[in-house]
Amino acid sequence: MKESIVLPLEEVGLDAIALVGGKSASLGEMISGLSNAGVKVPGGFAITTNAYYHFMQNSGLDQFIRDQIAQIDFNNISSLRRAGQRIRQEISNSRFPHELSHEIIAAYHALSGQYGQEQTDVAVRSSATAEDLPDASFAGQQETFLNVRGPVALIDAVRNCFASLFTDRAISYRENFGYDHFSIGLSVCVQKMVRSDLGASGVAFSLDTESGFRDVVLINGSWGLGELVVQGAVSPDEFIVYKPLIQSPYRPILEKKMGVKDKQMIYGESSDERTRVIPATKQQQHSFCLTDDQIMELAGWVQRIESYYSDKKGHWCPMDVEWALDGLSHELYIVQARPETIHSRRDRDKITTRSLDTGNTAPREILRGIAVGDGIAAGKVNILFSLDNRVATGTFQPGDVLVTDMTDPDWEPIMKIASAIVTNKGGRTCHAAIVAREMGIPAIVGCEDATEKLSSGQPITVSCAEGTEGVVYEGILPVKENLLELSSLPAVKTPLMLNVGSPSMAFQFTHLPGKGIGLAREEFIINNYIKVHPLALLRHRELQDETLSAEIAQLIYGYENEADYFISKLAAGVGKIAASCYPDKAIVRFSDFKSNEYYNLPGGKHFEPKEENPMIGWRGASRYYSEKYKTAFMLECAAIRKARETMGLRNIVVMIPFCRTVEELRQVLSVMEEAGLVRGRNGLEVYLMAELPSNIMMAEEFAPHIDGFSIGSNDLTQLTLGLDRDSELVSGLYNELSPAVLRMISRLIKVAKEHQVKVGICGQGPSDFPELTRFLVQHGIDSISITPDALVKTLWAVHEAEQLVEASLSSQTV
Repeated sequence: MKESIVLPLEEVGLDAIALVGGKSASLGEMISGLSNAGVKVPGGFAITTNAYYHFMQNSGLDQFIRDQIAQIDFNNISSLRRAGQRIRQEISNSRFPHELSHEIIAAYHALSGQYGQEQTDVAVRSSATAEDLPDASFAGQQETFLNVRGPVALIDAVRNCFASLFTDRAISYRENFGYDHFSIGLSVCVQKMVRSDLGASGVAFSLDTESGFRDVVLINGSWGLGELVVQGAVSPDEFIVYKPLIQSPYRPILEKKMGVKDKQMIYGESSDERTRVIPATKQQQHSFCLTDDQIMELAGWVQRIESYYSDKKGHWCPMDVEWALDGLSHELYIVQARPETIHSRRDRDKITTRSLDTGNTAPREILRGIAVGDGIAAGKVNILFSLDNRVATGTFQPGDVLVTDMTDPDWEPIMKIASAIVTNKGGRTCHAAIVAREMGIPAIVGCEDATEKLSSGQPITVSCAEGTEGVVYEGILPVKENLLELSSLPAVKTPLMLNVGSPSMAFQFTHLPGKGIGLAREEFIINNYIKVHPLALLRHRELQDETLSAEIAQLIYGYENEADYFISKLAAGVGKIAASCYPDKAIVRFSDFKSNEYYNLPGGKHFEPKEENPMIGWRGASRYYSEKYKTAFMLECAAIRKARETMGLRNIVVMIPFCRTVEELRQVLSVMEEAGLVRGRNGLEVYLMAELPSNIMMAEEFAPHIDGFSIGSNDLTQLTLGLDRDSELVSGLYNELSPAVLRMISRLIKVAKEHQVKVGICGQGPSDFPELTRFLVQHGIDSISITPDALVKTLWAVHEAEQLVEASLSSQTV
């Protein structure tokens, strides 16, 4: 086998990486190990490293290359470019040995015959032998040539693959990671093309690429060949699927986000133009590139690939996969798979968090995009549209923020000296995103207009520490960094839950020792994801508001109608939050906008009254059964049903806010039943937000109709004391430790225990006041829910309170 020049993919596996490189070895491993599990991989053959070494020795280039690399000043981009160009030119001009070409062409004809073609179309992919090792991915370092047809084109592509081992970025990358340039061989994978030029293609990861959350499959895709997704030339569609429920009867697609797919790469029409880029049709731009069935099939394959590799390696091995959808057969294929190399290397016990440290001063936001990583960096803007002479002459300085349209592998020597990267185009799996993660620098991609809004020399701060959206701020801002070792945290008996408002942040907190989500507010999702008043969404056509209708038409692209848009978006937001803590409870509060807040949503002015005091006006439960709002509330119920019954996230608990009377509660439960959301059916629990004095004083009457209370200490405090906490005239009287408030809380806990319903609290109080934490623990609160940033502090407060309670009980026993 050591002397083999060509091997069929089905005859190689992971034990042959030194001979055929990572790509071919992985493809062969999947063909032999996963075909029976339904995973489809196109056939092909591997040109082994024996061919590469034979070519290099026959051409006499070895010493020439060594001399050129020895002369490179790696701090000088111009020096790197000159040496790389000379090496590649020498390789490309070298004669290909006849005995090699003869065997490669014979294998190509055999492959063509398998598919009933004289000269079939193949992808020719470089496969370096150091690829997919535990500490470096080498992704994108060498070349791929698509739609290669015929022996002459094939041999040219193979020779160019050999030359690509010495591209500027490959030389720089190996130097950066400490690899010996001459201990790495190059194999070439020749694989039958999938006609994704007539279908779709993209990449998928068996984890969330930003947070490292291991229970999801992340899929990015676009129309046509996948190079535009990898390059970042398009912002792809994004799909997130919850792994633990993939094999269940449910369809756990947590999110479908439509990208900006305005172009596609297809086959060219001549040998001189193997591929070309054309505009996408309007229908393609406004449609998802995969159906729900295809999303689920692909996610299932990715999960199987991860399980197979994890079993093979003896440890968790998240995977980075390339996929293609054949436009002729409408079948999916896996065309490449490699181990993910960023999150799989992280120490799970040590967590570093970063945040802006600007005090009460709000920094000026310039633009937003897709966040890559969780870091924050600052520097001067350096706008580049190409690797021109300005780069060679050193105008890009270490620490500058690279701002550009998009990057490709040739940009890597620049990227490694940048403090941060900001691009107009791209998605979470584009080239800029992959390299930024590997280099550990923050990047914001898909900003659309970064090169227009930013100016060269402008000082900015790039923050990816605020969820899936990255933010560019004006100026150089101070940053606070905290290191947390989970093993150092104390164990407590009182469950601590998290308040999570933004679905985009939910996966960021899965490493924290919380016991579920104690409060998820729907209004945040409606405001930031649905972006329009629910009634305006349903009835905009009758309003004669052309601007509003145009805005809504833009929002609902890719959805069946306005109702489907609302239900799907809300279900996705709720689903992501619930998935982050599954199977622990996720308590989702129905919308609790006040009329002035709803008024500010697009279309809100058509439906909202002017109230003197919205804080105690038409909000919460009173809306849900009102004929003026009931249809909108039923959409909320439908979204909860979709998240629970279609996605399978039955850990979702619903909570009714600002419910003044028991009769109101009955009316709300009746409307919920009308919408198919029935307490007790399929395990549905209903909680009541205990924030009104009437909730406390009538707790005995409320309790039989619910499964739990959640104390809203902020509203309970101001309504018990009869003050507006936002009024500076009386704000000094606001006190969550007031005896009146504490008596309210102790009474509710007592009644809840008597009626065997759960009782918890959500809010900052326990974090801010250790004495309140002690009070709650002493009275036997079932759970405490706080914001993630307060978890560690509250954990210690609860630990100390539990110790005091235990000490008190021990002394009483003695």
